[in-house]
Amino acid sequence: MLHKVTPFLWYQDQAGQAAEFYVSIFPNSKIIESGPTMATFELEGSQFIAFNGGPAQQLNHAISLFIRCKDQEEVDYYWNKLGAGGREVQCGWLVDKFGLSWQVVPEILGDLLGDDDRVKANRAMQAMLKMVKLDIAALKKAHAG
Repeated sequence: MLHKVTPFLWYQDQAGQAAEFYVSIFPNSKIIESGPTMATFELEGSQFIAFNGGPAQQLNHAISLFIRCKDQEEVDYYWNKLGAGGREVQCGWLVDKFGLSWQVVPEILGDLLGDDDRVKANRAMQAMLKMVKLDIAALKKAHAG
């Protein structure tokens, strides 16, 4: 059964391929239902509907999926898998080969940027703003000064 509120992603004609791609990357994921115009899938407990709607609409940065990563290994894994065939943006953002925007972010980033010591937090922010893929060691180093 679908969740009451489910993100609906509009693709030109690759909804099924996109769903299969995402399910192949995330553990605890599955295709729930797939047909010629739509695919319903689940990633780590979150459900999505992918729709072949034609060229009238395109995905853009106004919506992105945020991946909370426990360590650099996980950041690297999702960055490399989702970025294959897509394009890197900045500050942990990338666009996959189907046009969906992702934020690949280490869990610790919130602590670094939210530090009560605003000088440390600002150093971490300035380091992050120069990055494409986020580097935990470099962020910690900048935070520490």
